[in-house]
Amino acid sequence: MPNKVEEFNAYRSQMNEKLLADNNKLIKRIFNLDTNAYMAGALDVKTKELLGLVASAVLRCDDCVKYHLESSKKAGANKEEVMETLGIATLVGGTIVVPHLRRAYEFWEALEENDA
Repeated sequence: MPNKVEEFNAYRSQMNEKLLADNNKLIKRIFNLDTNAYMAGALDVKTKELLGLVASAVLRCDDCVKYHLESSKKAGANKEEVMETLGIATLVGGTIVVPHLRRAYEFWEALEENDA
């Protein structure tokens, strides 16, 4: 069975390289803005990533959820913090978020397996 985390990151990296290689100024600026928005500021990186996770779940973007799960983990978030964050996202987004919650839980498990 392919590693979910490695598969996601490989695809994301490959497609980001292709997008950025086209040298579209607007796309490059959007990528740059996104990178800078998640840097430490008045809020620490972990808090910003958990906020990104809520927004991604509510907007039902599975790729975004995966990205913010991994980034949150790298920033020091633990399972309890992530599940509380996803609980808030489900409350805000409603039951339509539940399928994304399932996939988020599955991806978090894959992230934990990679650490083992």
